[in-house]
Amino acid sequence: MGKDESLTYADSGVDIDTGNEVVSVIKSIVKDTHNHSVLSNIGGFGGLYELQTKDYNRPILVSSTDGVGTKVKLAQQLGKNHLIGIDLVAMCANDVIAQGAKPLFFLDYYATSKLDVINASQIVSGIANGCKESGMALIGGETAEMPGLYKSGDFDLAGFCVGVVEFDEIIDGKNIKKDNAVIGISSSGPHSNGYSLIRKIISIQEPDLYVKFGNTTLGDALIEPTKIYVQPILNLLERFSINGIAHITGGGFKDNIERILPNDCDVMIETNAWEQPKIFKWIQNQGNISKSEMLRTFNCGIGMVLIVEHSDINEILGTLAQIDCDAYQIGDVTKGSGQIILR
Repeated sequence: MGKDESLTYADSGVDIDTGNEVVSVIKSIVKDTHNHSVLSNIGGFGGLYELQTKDYNRPILVSSTDGVGTKVKLAQQLGKNHLIGIDLVAMCANDVIAQGAKPLFFLDYYATSKLDVINASQIVSGIANGCKESGMALIGGETAEMPGLYKSGDFDLAGFCVGVVEFDEIIDGKNIKKDNAVIGISSSGPHSNGYSLIRKIISIQEPDLYVKFGNTTLGDALIEPTKIYVQPILNLLERFSINGIAHITGGGFKDNIERILPNDCDVMIETNAWEQPKIFKWIQNQGNISKSEMLRTFNCGIGMVLIVEHSDINEILGTLAQIDCDAYQIGDVTKGSGQIILR
C-alpha cells in the first residue's frame, strides 16, 4: 500500500461491520436475561435499571468487578469458550452475595485481536447463562477489537456487577464472635484462580487433557466453571442470620477470611474436615506443590465460607443438602487477634 492510498479502519484490522454483526447476534441472548427493572435495550450508551426502592428502607448498592485471568487461555486451548462467561459472572456475583447483597445487573467487557461472531456469541451466551443462574440482568457491555495489543486469537474478559442490600442486613463480619461455627460450601474445582500455575504444570508435564478423569476428562475437570453461590445463600438468608461470608479466591483461606474477621477473634480451619476433590490432588502431585502453597493458591474444594451461630449448624447444613449443595463444618471461631489458623 502506497503512502497516498486512502485507508479505512478495516485496513488497520478493526472491522466495524463485524462489530455490528456481533451486537445483532447477541441481542436476543442478552434480552433473555432482562426483567421488569430493565429500561434499556442493548445498543444504547448506557444500561438503564430501575432500583425498586419501595422494597427497602435504606437500600445500599454493592458493586464488584473481576476477570477470569489466564483461564481464558485454557478455555481457548480446549475449545470451551462457551463456559468461560459463566466464570466471569460467578467471580463478581459471588463477591456481591458475600456481603448479603442480591445481584441486580451485570455488564461485560470483551477484548480480542479480531472479532469472530461465533466466538463472541459463545462467550456472551455463557455470560447470559451465568446471569440467569444469578438472577441478574445483563444490561450492557463493550466489545473491543484491538489488533497489535492482542495476539491473533487472544481475548480477555472483565465483568461488572451491582447488587443491593438493606443497610441493616449488610454482612461485613462485624457480628462474628467467639464460638461461632465455620461452614464451608464445596467448590466445583479451581474456579478462576491459580490458572497460571495450572498452565505451567501443563506446559511441563504435557498431559493428555482428553484422558478419562473420573466421570469426565482431565481437561473438563480443569475447565469446570466457577460455582455460583447466589441462590443457595439467598435461600439461607431468608431463614438464618449469617455473621460472615468469605468468597475463597486467590490467597485461599487466610487472605479471604482475614478480610472479614474482627481483631479479637481467630478462625481455626480443620483442613481434614472435607475430602479434597481429585483435581486438586492431581495439581499438587503433578506440580510437586507443598500443602501450604496449595492452600495459599487454590480453594482446595471450598469455594465459600459461612460463619454462623453454632446452634444453626445442623439446620443450615440440612438446608444446603436439600438443594444439592455439599457443605461441611470446617472450623470454629475462637478468641484471638484476627488470625486464620489452618490445622
